[in-house]
Amino acid sequence: MIKKALLVVHPTRPEALDFARELIGEFSKVGIGAFTNYPGGVSGSEELSDKSQFEIAIVLGGDGTILRAAELVLGKDIPILGINLGNVGFLAEITRPTASALVAAVAEGNFRGEPRLLLQHEVLRDGVVIATGWALNEFTIERSHAQMAELFLQIDDRPLSRWGCDGVICATPTGSTAYAFSAGGPVLWPEVEAIVVLPLAAHALFSRPMVISPNSSVVIDIESPEAMISADGMRKTPLLSRDRVVIRKSPKRVEIIHIESAVFTDRLVAKFKLPIEGWRGE
Repeated sequence: MIKKALLVVHPTRPEALDFARELIGEFSKVGIGAFTNYPGGVSGSEELSDKSQFEIAIVLGGDGTILRAAELVLGKDIPILGINLGNVGFLAEITRPTASALVAAVAEGNFRGEPRLLLQHEVLRDGVVIATGWALNEFTIERSHAQMAELFLQIDDRPLSRWGCDGVICATPTGSTAYAFSAGGPVLWPEVEAIVVLPLAAHALFSRPMVISPNSSVVIDIESPEAMISADGMRKTPLLSRDRVVIRKSPKRVEIIHIESAVFTDRLVAKFKLPIEGWRGE
């Protein structure tokens, strides 16, 4: 039985704050307490602290807010439930439930989970690890100034290609519908265990997106004076010439849960408003 819930609220969206207040009222009726990352805007909730104990994270915002929630639950085996508040995201519910329906589903455990593959990275400088990190969507190694990034890509300890480029994306199936999709990468269903490797504006004859084994290692050596690695567009580390970035599947997972249909095809159709009736008409 869930006793405490975390509400991760987008602080600049009034509809998120209003819905959070509704949820807190409904939670109190079934004996569930609530923490929030924004107690100043959500009365009746407890402030989130390092010692806060909760069993589910409910996100009121877009997919970007879900990425913030993933930072809070990483390594804690706590599922994330995303609530759509306008823009249909790939991680959130397709339609917004009522506060009472959502609380009933949470109280009864009426939801379905999707464990999501994560990536981890190490940055080595002169053979010493100087930085580590993780990503739910993607790692992007990109130029930090106007000059192109010069990158040497190796997969499974074998050289593949050198690129003068804007950068390289290493994405999870979750991230295949984010930055990688905008850059021309393939869409992977969440249950597919794979890594997408995608160069950005590479000056090369071969610069196609690749889908590789989740057990593969991706090594990228920095050959330009500077570059930058970004995890989910949020956690950034400057890189220097001769740095080596090693990217692998993480042993950790983040679980995304749904109370409605969790079929990814439905979310894909809703997101892009795909013409499922056919382009020829009746």
